[in-house]
Amino acid sequence: MSLAGDALNRFIESQIFFPDRNLENQPSQFGLDHQDVWFRAEDGVRLHGWFFPVQPCRGVFLFCHGNAGNISHRLDNIRRLHDLGLAVFIFDYRGYGNSEGQISEQGFYLDAAAGYRKGREYADDLKAKLVVFGRSLGGIAAVRIGSRWACSGLILESTFPNLGAMAQAHFPIPMIHRTLQTRLNALGEIRAVKAPILFFHGDRDTIVPLEFGRELYQAAPDRKEFVTLAGAGHNDTYFVAGQSYFDKILSFIEGLPHQGASPNELAQVRP
Repeated sequence: MSLAGDALNRFIESQIFFPDRNLENQPSQFGLDHQDVWFRAEDGVRLHGWFFPVQPCRGVFLFCHGNAGNISHRLDNIRRLHDLGLAVFIFDYRGYGNSEGQISEQGFYLDAAAGYRKGREYADDLKAKLVVFGRSLGGIAAVRIGSRWACSGLILESTFPNLGAMAQAHFPIPMIHRTLQTRLNALGEIRAVKAPILFFHGDRDTIVPLEFGRELYQAAPDRKEFVTLAGAGHNDTYFVAGQSYFDKILSFIEGLPHQGASPNELAQVRP
């Protein structure tokens, strides 16, 4: 890559990723027992996450968070999922929270693969369904996982088709969509997802417009459902929707088949 291209790439990624190193909250503040989890991405970067076990376990919920903050900012959401009988595994991408390294698009993909491998280990140990959840940018990670490896289901919330669509919506520069449409490209990968997909999207989302979620939904294979959250924006989905949001998650998970992964498939997990 040329110096100009490298500088452009760094600028683009600075507009995507907003990591926060400070863990502002701890699970104990939310009455949650947890395990600190340390694991490595394929390139050796050491990543950090939390696992919240529960008994009886209705499924393992692999939580891929969005582009800002870190795992400590999702604890209220995790508590409510945990109350459904879901064991939750959430992890920070490189450069976020206690995870080492510096975030980049390629590092993000490596971390998604590593997070899947760890979540799969928990699901297999518990003989439970593995459900991959992605909110906003985390939905890109979830689609990447679901398009490559076995899981019981995907839940995508407020997720966009690709970086080009987002750039065109917020920086209407001629040709920018075409230039960036292969970056963070869920639209190009979602057709390969074999698991059922549940979509959530607020109809007042000014960051990722509702039509972006619908575009991704239309491109997805069969066994899918789109839930419009009336009155919800980008960051207040489950607050606005209330208990009906969590009821929908639980009914979706209860209707999923158990989809495991063979040791050979796990050995081939690559970004």
